[in-house]
Amino acid sequence: MDFKASSEKTATKHSMLVCCKLYISESRNFLALDSIEQAANLNRETVIINKFKDSAYNRVRYTLVSYVVHGNGNGETYSPLQEAVLAMVEAAYGSINLELHSGAHPRLGVVDHICFHPLAQASLDEAARVAKMVAADIGNKFEVPVFLYEAAHPNGKALDTIRRELGYFQPNFMDNQWAGWALPEILVEKPDEGPTNVARARGIVVIGASPWVTTFNVPLVTSDVSAARRIARMSSARGGGLPGVQTLALVHGEESMEIACMLLDPNLVGADRVQSQVERLAAEEGMDVEKGYFTDFSPEMIFEIYMKLVSSG
Repeated sequence: MDFKASSEKTATKHSMLVCCKLYISESRNFLALDSIEQAANLNRETVIINKFKDSAYNRVRYTLVSYVVHGNGNGETYSPLQEAVLAMVEAAYGSINLELHSGAHPRLGVVDHICFHPLAQASLDEAARVAKMVAADIGNKFEVPVFLYEAAHPNGKALDTIRRELGYFQPNFMDNQWAGWALPEILVEKPDEGPTNVARARGIVVIGASPWVTTFNVPLVTSDVSAARRIARMSSARGGGLPGVQTLALVHGEESMEIACMLLDPNLVGADRVQSQVERLAAEEGMDVEKGYFTDFSPEMIFEIYMKLVSSG
């Protein structure tokens, strides 16, 4: 084999990458997580770059990366991510029952949220194509309602808009927790894929594609839920705070809250500005703030880790 030709082919193949973030409503059931990860490992062309789990939230996020090919002879888009994600989804539905789930983070389903982001030279359109293929598979194969957002949605509907319409942000247990399925079993809004009726053990899933979103959490030393919610609201774009920032105040253990932040344009407003804003508002409430933390790697670091793993076989 021509080594130079092989190297060039490999470089071209891995210049078009898509990152998938898969959020599953479970972090305490280690057998369930093990089965989900084993399902992912069956696909040798998809790499799990990161795993972030939180016991208080009872939630885990897997960050996966693989290549994407568009127009490979028949005009169709192909990515190994599709097969890997579906295998993980099947394992999750086979080992987790939403009716038995509880945690301090909102969720709509066992597989709660799947988002796709372009990396390297891939385009947002290619990430959206993969998102829509995965959505169709989940809706048809598992008969789970799927709602699409942003680049994967025909009209670019925003993720937070869909979540508000579905009651995502309303705790249903102890005023600040989420437990079981407490929404209607027949959806008022028609999903983009799958049935309008909801299986209580699985719930629904929201799937989309977007430019990179940075997730950043700021811990507060307090049990005052009302004050934490005021800080979250005044830190967000929706509350007149920082542009491109979405926030949520969540209980995170005893005497502890977190301002969970999504930075939709991290180049415009970064984590330092969010930290400063939260610290200023918290000082007005007379509470202490700890140093915030990122919940995932940067896209540059994810790309670097992926390429190292691929080159090492």
